[in-house]
Order: sequence, then structure tokens, then C-alpha cells
Amino acid sequence: MRIADIPIYNQPRERLRKHGASVLSSAELLAVVFGSGSRNENAIDMSNRLIAKYGLEKLASCSLAELCSIPGIGPAKAMQLVALFAFANRVKSSPGKVISNAKDVFDYLSPKMAGLKQEHFVVLLLDTKNAVIKEETIALGTLNSALIHPREVFRSAIKESANAVILVHNHPSGDATPSDEDVRVTEQLIEAGKLVGIKVVDHVIIGKDYLSLIQPL
Repeated sequence: MRIADIPIYNQPRERLRKHGASVLSSAELLAVVFGSGSRNENAIDMSNRLIAKYGLEKLASCSLAELCSIPGIGPAKAMQLVALFAFANRVKSSPGKVISNAKDVFDYLSPKMAGLKQEHFVVLLLDTKNAVIKEETIALGTLNSALIHPREVFRSAIKESANAVILVHNHPSGDATPSDEDVRVTEQLIEAGKLVGIKVVDHVIIGKDYLSLIQPL
């Protein structure tokens, strides 16, 4: 099946455009990078095959010649992969953004959240110097305590040995005024953070402006 034969709402590029990269699988992300597959398989099937057989770690360490020897991977796609993983390594090795207050959160995330038609709940993982280790989208949709489970919020924080987290979500209406549920979710996650030893230092709502539900860092 060609990607063009998949309903447009399920095509990787359309899903990325509407919901962001976090909702795509690794194979779908790779398919977006490739843009097209080969004569025998589409870009998603090719990406699934590569990841299943070699794994992301091995693919990331392959030389151009090694990649070109993989069936279906010609010089152009091999160079795309080499460039992709080289760029990712540079980003990973660069210092994270240091967050000092809610305005820093707004400046950091508002360009990514501007224009989103759906609420995105994001967690920023911080090190001991309040630099961002990682950002992760936990959930999509109207914020509620059933949707935002502490397990999902703190799983990555524990895995990445984060010192603290900042909770962030957007209001597509542009009005950053918190709802009662926003407050309840914040209180629930603060208490959960205490149990696992990871401080929730802020919860920032992003609209046309921003609002901090806790205290500045």
C-alpha cells in the first residue's frame, strides 16, 4: 500500500502537522524524514523493517557505506540517515535551556504551542541547575485528573534521573486562566512528586500570555 492510499488523517505528515511529532512512532518519524519509500515498499514499511532488524542504536552508528549495503537504502536515504543522527547527537550534546521562571517556560515552549487546536500537556525534566534535560508530551486533550496520571508524568523523570519537573499545558482559546481541574491536577501531581522525591516546581499555562499555578523558580 502506498502512503497516498492511507486516509489522509492517518498519514504521518498530517498527524505531525495536527498533533505534533510526539504522537508519531519512531517508524513514522523516520518515514517523514525519508519522504518516500522504494519501488517495493512505502516509507513506513521500510522504516518499520529497518528499526525491527537493526534497531535505532545500530542505525545511528552505521557508516554511509554500511547503510548503502542495506536493501532498499540507496545513497540518498543513507545520507539522510547519517545527517539525521549526526544532527540529533549535536542537539543531545548541547547544554539544555536553563529555566529560571515562568516567563522562561513561556519563551521556550510558546513557539511550539502557538496555534495548536488541542490542549497538549508537556513535562519539562530539569537537572540540578534547572537546565532542561528533556521535554515530553504526556497527553492530548482537555486536562483532567483521569487523563493525567502521575505514573505517566514521573516515569521519564525517574528514568532520566531528573531533579525536578515543570508541568506545562496550553489553552487553545488563548485565555490562560486556570480551571478548577487545572488546580486539582496540579495539587495531585505535587503530592505524587513528593512521594517519588521529584519536585514539581511549577505548572505553567500557556495562552496568548502565561500564568504560573505555583511559584516562580
